[in-house]
Amino acid sequence: MKKPIFFLLVNFFISITLFAQQEQQDSIAPKTLNEVIVIGKKTKLYQKQSKPLASIDEYLQQSAKVDMIKRGGYAWEPIINSMATERTLITIDGMRIFGACTDKMDPITSYVEVLNLAEATVVSGQQGGCHGATIGGAIDLKKNQSSFTNLGWKTDFNAGYETNGNQKIAGAVVNFVDKSFYIDTDFMFRKADNYFAGNNKEIEFSQFQKFNISASSGVKLDANKMLKASIIYDRATDVGYPALPMDVSLAEALITSLSYEYVPVASTIQSWETKLYYNTVTHVMDDTKRPNVPIHMDMPGRSDTYGMYSKAKGVFGKHNFTADVSSFYNRSIAEMTMYPNNPNENIMFMYTWPDVRTLYYGLFLEDNLVLNTNSSLLFTASIASHSNKVASQFGLESLQIFYPNMNATNNRILGSFSTHYNYSHSGFECGLGLGYGERAPSVSEGYGFYLFNSFDGYDYIGNPELKNEQSLESSMSFGYSKSKWSSKLSATVFYMPNYIVGTPDPSLIPMTIGANGVKIFTALDYATLFNMDLNLEYQILETLKWQGQMVYAYGKDCNNRNLPFISPFSYSSAFNYLKNRFSATLAVVGNATQSQFSPYYGENRTPDYAILNSFIGYSFYVKNNKWNVRLGVENIFDAYYSTFSSWNNIPSKGRNFVLNLNFGL
Repeated sequence: MKKPIFFLLVNFFISITLFAQQEQQDSIAPKTLNEVIVIGKKTKLYQKQSKPLASIDEYLQQSAKVDMIKRGGYAWEPIINSMATERTLITIDGMRIFGACTDKMDPITSYVEVLNLAEATVVSGQQGGCHGATIGGAIDLKKNQSSFTNLGWKTDFNAGYETNGNQKIAGAVVNFVDKSFYIDTDFMFRKADNYFAGNNKEIEFSQFQKFNISASSGVKLDANKMLKASIIYDRATDVGYPALPMDVSLAEALITSLSYEYVPVASTIQSWETKLYYNTVTHVMDDTKRPNVPIHMDMPGRSDTYGMYSKAKGVFGKHNFTADVSSFYNRSIAEMTMYPNNPNENIMFMYTWPDVRTLYYGLFLEDNLVLNTNSSLLFTASIASHSNKVASQFGLESLQIFYPNMNATNNRILGSFSTHYNYSHSGFECGLGLGYGERAPSVSEGYGFYLFNSFDGYDYIGNPELKNEQSLESSMSFGYSKSKWSSKLSATVFYMPNYIVGTPDPSLIPMTIGANGVKIFTALDYATLFNMDLNLEYQILETLKWQGQMVYAYGKDCNNRNLPFISPFSYSSAFNYLKNRFSATLAVVGNATQSQFSPYYGENRTPDYAILNSFIGYSFYVKNNKWNVRLGVENIFDAYYSTFSSWNNIPSKGRNFVLNLNFGL
């Protein structure tokens, strides 16, 4: 406990010292602290990305802050700062969306596609508090949106093929814009068979297929008022999860929104957006294609969310401020029906999520204060009301077996604040920050009922009596750039009281056949996490650039046990060549041995690995139509490996030849 407090205090006093040493000068616009991962076509996607039709998961892995828990070849779960989705937030254009799977087989990122999105904004720690209560940070997936400048019709067609898994990809984008109206539409389809790990080992039950349709439209009401509407429909079927005991017959989402934007003229308020949204997610787990199933189960789940936010941004003197009022109402329900092999035995039914209703109201405030031409100071604060209610009487009575005094309703207050100092001068930059945040237990942590975790082999039972999990964080970053090269080192320490984990209860009998026992969600006194990353870039020639990245993480709980899914030392190095219409990339990606694994949480040692990838691309015209072609090979030497975040050590893809095509009209 002494080490994290020491780091917090050191960063605090350094921040105060540097603040005191700055002289007041002319104000400038402050720099944003967000990391932006380019996805969409608006930034010349096909000139900058080696594999343009990659999944959203592959794009997010570019960030040093993001890793992926892989349970198969589809729908990986993003983890930010070594924290899984209970401690982080993922939004689409600021909208809160909740998965409908108790096994987290349907992260929010699985319901969007590369043709929908322009970029992903990754925010660490309490800087992500603008989207709600978080500990580890947030990812906001921003949709593509036309402006009113390039008038007329625009059409793009996309096609791709990957040899490993026989994956076929097809997509199209059709946009129309005039001076007061636009409509953007797109369609994407993917279908893959089982993929093969290194040494030509087939990974059974890793197939999937999905399609995604999206449309958004905007109309100018006058020069400074706009009305926008958006809809995404995503449907995946026959999705295999080789690392889990069950697959998915249906994962379906409908995501809708309606927003009003106002840009005042000559006002302190620069923009004001109000959005209403609704989304529904349906998820059905399926074991009918698995051999030797001890007992067949139907496990459907559903999540419905109604929400809104109203966000105003403005400038007052040296203050760049944001005020955001938000609210959402979510209903999460999941069932399990078990069919014994003996027809004379009774069918068993239970709620694994007992129709939990969540009502949230929040206020977020941000002030980015320009101190002088070289430095700025960012303050954020939020306060929120969070209420859970178990609407199913049967589900409530099931949980009252373990918690006799449990009430159907649980009300909480969540708060956060942060401050971040940023300084830049003559190519040098540094940042120092402090933050505090709280989160409520997730639906599974608070109300889950006999949720089987195949990672450690335990059934889990929620605990509605859990306190808010808390986090104290301290961050620092240093960077230096010249005309041809740049570097940036970032580090963050998290000290988390009331750290929520599952703890074995030997007095309880598991329900899942073959389970190791039952764990009750409880709160440890604290846990600590340390994350550090170094990003380097060097422009060797006008046409040749080198990029490198190194990441290290360390995590312990209060009992000195390693935390799960903590990345060992990882690295990447890439040479990128771009001249006229030709581009090429040669990259190596790898991890050191995961020596600080956690047997208590179900982990074992993961060997080191390194894989080599190569891509080439060329752009050309046929009449007036521009074509973009990308060819590549991933895992050139067909290495057999699994990562530290591969669920149950599921191996990753072996050698994979990739073809991506695009042409526009």
